[in-house]
Parts: sequence; C-alpha cells; structure tokens
Amino acid sequence: QINFVACQLFALLAAFWFRIYLGPSHASSAVRHAFATLFGIYFAVFCFGWYSVHLFVLVVMNYGIMNMASIPNIHRYSFFVAMGYLMLCHISRIYIFHYGILTTDFSGPLMIITQKITTLACQLHDGIGRQAEELSAEQNRLAVKTRPSLLEYLSYLLNFMSIIAGPCSNYKDYIAFIEGRHVHMKLLEVNWKQKGYDRLPDPSPTGAVMYKLCITLVSLILFLTLTKNFPMAYIIDNEFLDKTPFLSRLGYLYVVTQAAKPKYYFAWTLADAVNNAAGYGFSGVDERGTFRWDLLSNLNIWNIETATSFKMYIENWNIQTAAWLKCVCYDRAPWYPTALTFVLSALWHGIYPGYYFTFLTGILITLAARAIRNNCRHYFLSSVPLKIAYDTVTWVVTQLAVCYTVAPFVMLAVEPTIKFYKSMYFHMHIL
Repeated sequence: QINFVACQLFALLAAFWFRIYLGPSHASSAVRHAFATLFGIYFAVFCFGWYSVHLFVLVVMNYGIMNMASIPNIHRYSFFVAMGYLMLCHISRIYIFHYGILTTDFSGPLMIITQKITTLACQLHDGIGRQAEELSAEQNRLAVKTRPSLLEYLSYLLNFMSIIAGPCSNYKDYIAFIEGRHVHMKLLEVNWKQKGYDRLPDPSPTGAVMYKLCITLVSLILFLTLTKNFPMAYIIDNEFLDKTPFLSRLGYLYVVTQAAKPKYYFAWTLADAVNNAAGYGFSGVDERGTFRWDLLSNLNIWNIETATSFKMYIENWNIQTAAWLKCVCYDRAPWYPTALTFVLSALWHGIYPGYYFTFLTGILITLAARAIRNNCRHYFLSSVPLKIAYDTVTWVVTQLAVCYTVAPFVMLAVEPTIKFYKSMYFHMHIL
C-alpha cells in the first residue's frame, strides 16, 4: 500500500512534467507514447515486483489476438482470453492473500488492463466489423477504424497515468490526448464567437487537480480516523448482536459502510488527478461556461451521498467500470442484460463468495427499485411537499439498501455473510 501511494504521488509529479515538457507542441506522438509506456512499466515493476509479469503476459497475448483474429470474432477472443487470464489470477490470489487481507496487489492493474483490452476489441469490432447503421450514436463515436500499432497499443494499456489505479478510458480519447487533439476537439463543440471570444481558450487543469487533491487529502484523513475505528466485522460480533436492537444495527450498518468509502474516494480521486495533471480528462464546457475535467472521473461523491434510487447510486459509483460493463456486456447481451452485467461485474472483481452475494442481491434490488419507481413515483410529483417526502423516503431506503447489498463485498466469506443476513432477517431480500 505504501508502494501504491508512493507510485501515485510520483506519477502525479511525472504527469505535470509530461504536460509541460512533453506536451504535443514540444514532442512528437511517438515520443509521448514511448515515455508514457516506459514510465508505466517502471511503476508496475516498482509497485508489484515480479507479479507485474502477469500484466505484460496478458498484454502480449491480446496484441497477438488483435492482429491475428478475424474482425467478426476479435471482441469474443479478446474477451475470453483476457477474462480467463484474470480469473486464473484471481484464483491464484486465494493461495497468496487470504480472506480479510484487503491489500493492494497485482490484480488491481490486471483488472484495469482487462477492461481496456476488451473495450478496444469491442470498439475495433464496431469500427471495422459492423455497419454504421447497426451502431448506437455512442458506439459510432467511439468506433476504432484501424488496428493500433504496437506502440499505440502498449501506451494505451500500460501508460503511467492509469496503470496503477486506472481508470479505463476509451482508445480514441486516449489517442486524441497523445496527439494533442483531446482538448481542441471538445472546445470545437462550443460556439466561442457567440460568447465573445476571438480564438479558442486554453483551459488549464491546475484548478481541477488542486480541487481533487483536496478531496484526496480529506479522504485520507477520514480513512485514517474512521475506517479503522468502525470495522465492518463488528456488525456480526455476537455481543453486539445480542445487545443491540434491530434499528440500531441498521444505523450502525450505515455508519460502517460510510467509514469504508474513504479509501475508494482517495484512490479514485487521486488517479483522476494524475490524468488531469498530464492534460487528460477534459470533457468540455458546462452551461455556466466552466471548463470540466471529469471525462475520467470514477465517482461523483455528492450524487452518491444524495442518491434517491439504486440506479442513481450505481451510476455515480465506479463510473468508468459501469461504462465498461455497458460497452462490453449490457449493449451486446442477447438476453437478460441486467443480470448478465451484474454477473460479469462479480467475475471481474474476483472469486470471493461475498462478491457474488453482493452482485446477485444487486440484481434483485435493481429490478425491484426500477419496478417501484416506474409504478409509484408519478403519484408523488403533484406537489412539492409530496415530492420532498418521496425523495426523503427513497434516500433512506436507497442508502440502507446499498449498505445491505455491499456488506458481503467487504466480508468476502460465506459464513460472516450468512450470519449478517440472518441478523438482518433477510429483510431486503424479502421486500
């Protein structure tokens, strides 16, 4: 974990240097690709030692598939090889890291690289193997028309901005960033003459980086003070269960779930800041004229904490993984897309039983929440007080449903999960 933080902080400094001294106006695309790749390989080796070989093996195997497989099957072969290798590594981790030791290990970068490999394969299949009219607007925009070169492929998968903690990004966006077209493309979507500009502005990521570093610092402080003092394991402690009434246990469940979040806020926000510091992640201009640097953001903390529906919560948590699941599974599944997407998410995370309890429960919660929202919400929109009451109740239910669903994700094993659900009387499953 110390190596992880050290690498990310060093990557932040390297990102500033990369933007200032190896910007598109100072270096060619090939040089930028090469430096981004070499830095990424160094960080991987420094952080994970010989385990980093797994990353390189997976990248090499899938580069061979990308060049040798037929276009109609390239996304299938890439998906099964990448996910298969990831699953083998997840299984091997059981013998290396035991239940309850939530340490940073090589599977994290391997999971991100798996996302990138499968995303690129699907977008390459869209660009070469399908007709434009068969694609959605988003698939058309992201479709890749030519196979990448080896340098481009390595840079996309192993660049130092995302190799440690992600996030996954789209290939075309990354290439546009390296070639210096990333910001310019987004700025052209706005009529600047109408706003009184004679030329295109030059948005700087510095403000966004400083803001995200402040969030990172607060998250680190909360992690060091709250997470250790409110362990998830306490909610299944026998003495706690015997002496604490049900409603109090529900309240404590919310507290321990909140205490578990800062480490994710820390890691994902810092990763976002690293990409922004390199000049990557510009997403355009909002309606107030503010430059936005959230193209690669993995979470929206405000929307998470104020979510009034399970869907809203999921859409704002691990955003880039949700986009990946939509790209490679939900939009392509021949049947039961919601269920298959949750199953893929569970497989991608690993083989601990707790993951499957979480995601299988998540299927039920998602379908139930969707049904209730579609059938009941319109009755509460006729007046402001009714809408406020509806939002308050749905906020409480959503937050408790999330806590109930994700507890096994933290507990990992079967026995504590069953003990927890028994102590909760399986109330969310029954509802």
